[in-house]
Amino acid sequence: MSAATRFLRYIGHTSILAKQSAKESSHPPYYWHLIIEQIYECGVKSLPLVIITALAIGMIMALQFGITLAPFGGKLYVPKIVSLSIIREFGPVFTSIMIAARMGSGMASEIGSMVVTQQVDAIRALGTSHIKRIVIPRVVGLFISLPILALIANAVGIFGGSMVAMFELGLDPGFIRLKVYETVTLTDFNAGFCKTFFFALYISLTACYYGLTVKGGTKAVGTATNRCVVTCAIGIMIGDYLLTKFFWIVETWL
Repeated sequence: MSAATRFLRYIGHTSILAKQSAKESSHPPYYWHLIIEQIYECGVKSLPLVIITALAIGMIMALQFGITLAPFGGKLYVPKIVSLSIIREFGPVFTSIMIAARMGSGMASEIGSMVVTQQVDAIRALGTSHIKRIVIPRVVGLFISLPILALIANAVGIFGGSMVAMFELGLDPGFIRLKVYETVTLTDFNAGFCKTFFFALYISLTACYYGLTVKGGTKAVGTATNRCVVTCAIGIMIGDYLLTKFFWIVETWL
């Protein structure tokens, strides 16, 4: 199967999966315990990874910009650059990529294993919708968890950058705090925060698609997992550009 055919098949099947999920989520039964379980898996267990990543990004950005701008007397702009970059781009995007690597691969491999061992067929045979038990809890769980993780990543990233600006670049803590408050607006926050909802749907639906379409043995599960992570990473980067462009147009109109 060619790459173009696989891409078209992915677009078509994912759209159908999204339509089925939206349709079946409009009526009971609702498996709240499965949704809570996914929120715990996606949110709580991913928190250390997100914190470490965000802290490293904030510290690296502050140090790199400080070293680069110091010869030109531009160290004073580091808090503005770091805070705005993290709020609008790096916080939401890197958090989504980390979650795609951790949860996207986990979802695809778990669902793929269920398909290979015929657990999905057993769910259908019992008269239960596999969309309700498998897909919807993961979509809802990630839809709730990812925006919260992005908020935490934003705060941790700015904190890490502020620590470097304070101890490595010698900037005053009050000055750093003032510049962050002056720079970041509600529009900037919304532009970054709203992206996470799109990324959450994209990651969860992509992972469920690759998991449910596994054919063959355990080797096929590994292949599906690999394709899921690659597809999510590429899609997040492309989607980030398109969403940034969209929000920029909206901000211009307003």
